[in-house]
Amino acid sequence: MTDSPHVLIDAKLHDLGDGFVVRRMLPSMQRRTVGPFVFFDHIGPVELAPGHGVDVRPHPHIGLSTMTYLFDGVFTHRDSLGAVQDIRPGAVNWMTAGRGVVHSERTPEPERSEGHRVHGVQFWVGLPKDDAEIEPEFTHHPIEDLPEWTDEAGDAHCRLVAGEAFGHSSPVPVYSRLFCVDLNLRSGASFLIPDEHLERAIQVVGGEVEVDGHVLPMHGMLVLKGGVPVRVRASGQARLILFGGDPLDGPRFIKWNFVAATRERIDQASEDWREGRFDKVPGEIEFIPLPEH
Repeated sequence: MTDSPHVLIDAKLHDLGDGFVVRRMLPSMQRRTVGPFVFFDHIGPVELAPGHGVDVRPHPHIGLSTMTYLFDGVFTHRDSLGAVQDIRPGAVNWMTAGRGVVHSERTPEPERSEGHRVHGVQFWVGLPKDDAEIEPEFTHHPIEDLPEWTDEAGDAHCRLVAGEAFGHSSPVPVYSRLFCVDLNLRSGASFLIPDEHLERAIQVVGGEVEVDGHVLPMHGMLVLKGGVPVRVRASGQARLILFGGDPLDGPRFIKWNFVAATRERIDQASEDWREGRFDKVPGEIEFIPLPEH
């Protein structure tokens, strides 16, 4: 897409063990952020054999909100606030770290014993500077609480995961102007993405689409040119995540699982984790040590 006005993101593969592979889309060499989104992983799809599962041990966050959104599979979320909540396809677990929170994500039973398919996305949204040190919070939103609609032709189905878009508002508590939409397109359908947000991107999570005559395949991310509506067309059945919003109020530093406006705040969080000063996750005895580098 060298002659395209849009920015194509090159994914980095990360093997988290046990056959669990994610594609890191943000931050990237081509683009560090899209709106307030500072991190974006495309998870799978992967078939986990019986007896295998995802085990993301307790780890800390500051200065962000994080969400895992699934198309297939289930994770059990546990955090230092005492929340224990399964996340299943179409529902939202939204955790705002603020001054600091610790959480884990694991495959529960019976899926671990029986084996199952896992596919989804995970992203981090940086908090505005004035909200970076708020008290941590966790909210769960079942699929039936999220706005859904279909276009007049019946070719495009939308679910508003978070924020505001297309005249709809999600109940998920956010701290900046943003949007995240789960879009399903029938084969041959086209969909116009308006320019109502300053920054926008699309992630192909099923099938492939064409944008300005260029093919964007499965796993592809495209950051769209600002200020103009952009039409996407599905080659076959396709599924996209549309997301973006207003840029953050200044650059952010990202180190490991920490997001902050200053290096000093990240250094403090690193020291706090190393010295065990974060709250613990009830029922968990494992944790991820601070990386050496």
